Amino acid sequence: MTAADTKAAGPPVPVPRVPEKTGISPSGQEADGPRPKKRRKKGELLPYLLILPAILAIAAVYVYPLIKTVIMSFQDLGRAALWGNGETPWVGFEQFTNILGDPEFWAVVGRTVVFMTICVVLTMGIGLLIALMMLKVSTWVRLVLTVALIAAWSMPLMVAASVFRWLSDSDYGLINTLLADITGNEDRWLGHNWFLDPWQGFGIITLLVVWGAIPFVVITMYAALTQVPKELEEAASLDGATAYGVYRYVTWPVIKPVFTMVATLSVIWDFNVFGQIWLLRGNKPEPEYETLGLYSFSKAFESTSFSQGSAIALITVLMLSGVAVYYLRQLIKTGEVE
Repeated sequence: MTAADTKAAGPPVPVPRVPEKTGISPSGQEADGPRPKKRRKKGELLPYLLILPAILAIAAVYVYPLIKTVIMSFQDLGRAALWGNGETPWVGFEQFTNILGDPEFWAVVGRTVVFMTICVVLTMGIGLLIALMMLKVSTWVRLVLTVALIAAWSMPLMVAASVFRWLSDSDYGLINTLLADITGNEDRWLGHNWFLDPWQGFGIITLLVVWGAIPFVVITMYAALTQVPKELEEAASLDGATAYGVYRYVTWPVIKPVFTMVATLSVIWDFNVFGQIWLLRGNKPEPEYETLGLYSFSKAFESTSFSQGSAIALITVLMLSGVAVYYLRQLIKTGEVE
């Protein structure tokens, strides 16, 4: 048998198939070339059309005032120019350099930061403790507590400020009467004016701010705590973990994203406290009680330097921008986890 005969009697050699023109190369990658146009599904644009009125309303309420504030901060807008008498000169960064070089401004910034920090720590700490307590109490107690929190939350600010003014009144206030009865020193507490000392006055203001913010924190944190798997907590307890260990390694990791976002919102809220101080000080706060919001207001309307007030407000917005970016980052991370 010759070699030619052996080759002819062997199995047939498979012939490689030519790939069809499907737009995908044999290696699995998409071939170069024009891609087919993606057809829009019917009703795909409907959600955007539905939220368009809300976007326009937000732009009208927030964007225009922000643009106007930026423009005014680079001008020297006085009372005459505000009423249309005369042109408003442009001064560039002069308002900002004057403000940033003023020691009074930095004293107000320090006071605002300290006040905000104390309010946020107290609000988040007390709010979390009450939320944890709501998990342990009976259903009807939890229901009564929830109704009380919602009632406190819905109380108008002016009414709440009036209540706290009565509580801290020097002659007829409940706080002075209780302290006099508890300590037995009526000469010390009856007639005591809490607002003569800014530290004591800010203590009363802090009580009002924290009291008004706790309901939101409690309800939000209680909702987060109900999402913690009970099986994990029971398994940790069976493994010998203490109550603190269960909270530290099981409960806290679950509620941490919600706690962080609520704390971030509290920072922004307490940094801009205005009405509580304004009402408790009889619509005319002393300079010792001015935070950044009140300082901007007094510069704009009491000193009739609207551009300076706008520049202070813009600096405040820039300070809070970092907090807002952190909040959005946490919000995105939470969405990625879910």
